Amino acid sequence: MQSLPGQHAESRLVAGHTLLHERRVAPSILSADFSRLGAHVGEVLDAGARVLHVDIMDGHFVPPITFGTIAVSALADQIHNAGGVIDVHLMVERPERHVEDFAKAGADNITVHVEATSHLNYTLSLIRECGCSAAAVLCPATPIEVLSEVAGEALDLALCMSVNPGWGNQKLIPASIGKLQRMRAMLPDHVALEVDGGVHAETAASVAEAGANLLVTGSAVFGADDPGAAYQEIVRAAGFV
Repeated sequence: MQSLPGQHAESRLVAGHTLLHERRVAPSILSADFSRLGAHVGEVLDAGARVLHVDIMDGHFVPPITFGTIAVSALADQIHNAGGVIDVHLMVERPERHVEDFAKAGADNITVHVEATSHLNYTLSLIRECGCSAAAVLCPATPIEVLSEVAGEALDLALCMSVNPGWGNQKLIPASIGKLQRMRAMLPDHVALEVDGGVHAETAASVAEAGANLLVTGSAVFGADDPGAAYQEIVRAAGFV
C-alpha cells in the first residue's frame, strides 16, 4: 500500500495530534440528520467543535451498517476548512483492509477495535504510514492490559467504549468510570484518552474527571433542537472551558 504524500500526511498528523490531545467534545455524526448532514455539522463547527467523530459499521463486527468512505470525503473539506479533524471509528472486521481508503477520503485519526484484528501492531503502523494518528478501542468487557504492548510506541489515542458498540442513545455503563481511571494510569502521557457512549451533560463531568480528554457524544447533540447549544452545554458540563 502506498502512503499519502509526505508533506500532506505530516501536516494532517500534526493537526490530529494537537486537537485529539486537547480537552474536547467530539460530536458523532451517527446521530445527525442525514437529510441535512452538512448543515448539522456546520452548526457544531460554528459552536466550537473541532473534532467530528464518524462511526463506520459493517454489519458483521456490529449488527448495524452505517456508511463508508463517501461520507468521510463528503465532509472532509467542510471540517478541514474550519480547522477541524475527522475522527474515524472503524467498527468493522479486519480493519486493516480499509485503512488506506479512509485515509485518502480525509480521515485524520483512525481508531480500530482490538477485538476485530489479529494484527494490531501492524494495523496501527499502517494507519500512521497513511498519514493519520493511530488509535485502538476497547469494548466494555475487554481488559485494558491488551494495550500494554502497543501503548509505548504504536499508539496515539486509546478509546474506551462506555456502552456496547453498534447503537446510539445508550446509557453509560457505570463500570466505565473505573476503567477510564485505570486506562489513564496505565497509558503513557503522550497517548490521548477518549470515551464513547452515554456521554451527555449529566455524565460529562464524571468521565472527564476519570481521565478522558476527548468525549464523544451523539444523540445528546444532534438529537437536540439546537445542536450547537447542546454541544456547548456538554463542553461546560465537562469543565472544558
